[in-house]
Amino acid sequence: DRGDSWTAISPDLTGDPGPEHQGNVPFGTVTTIAEGPADPDLIYTGSDDGRVQRTDDGGTTWVDVSAGLPPHWVSRVRASRHDPDRVYVTMTGYREDDFRAFVFCSDDRGRRWRSLTADLPDASVNVLAEDPQDPNTLFVGTDRGVHASFDGGTSWHALRGNLPTTPVHDLAVAETADDLVIGSHGRGVFVLDLGTVRALVEAR
Repeated sequence: DRGDSWTAISPDLTGDPGPEHQGNVPFGTVTTIAEGPADPDLIYTGSDDGRVQRTDDGGTTWVDVSAGLPPHWVSRVRASRHDPDRVYVTMTGYREDDFRAFVFCSDDRGRRWRSLTADLPDASVNVLAEDPQDPNTLFVGTDRGVHASFDGGTSWHALRGNLPTTPVHDLAVAETADDLVIGSHGRGVFVLDLGTVRALVEAR
């Protein structure tokens, strides 16, 4: 009813931080949520203690699908629009002084994960977006800008041009305009014509 009333659909989806972490910042917060594009009962959450949880029935039951992932802040979870069983997770470890890139994909709703880090430079990964037309074209926003993959995450390429080297915290696809909208940290919003990217893919 558009927010007039609310119903809890989950227990606490974060982990028990233990007494050594009580009151610390990176514990006990759900940081990201994603709904299945074709199935509103499929929901994923990620939290700042590295937990990824999934429900297939709109919140009646939840399963922890974090096994195989590092215990880092989940910066974004994205349910694929191309495959109902595919889900992506990006993580950032900078709060633990771990500045490696973390990008993961599962093709079975989180039961097994594989790394898509490949040749991404060391930097926190904040967000991931899919090309709505091509399941093999992915974009990630990192603390060093935007990188694109044209082979499903096997290799990555920096998208520079006039985009400044600055943290990118959000990516959104404006489908009617066929644009990738890039939200940076302190340097404004940038727009990339996805037709330009697809032309590069076709020329490969």
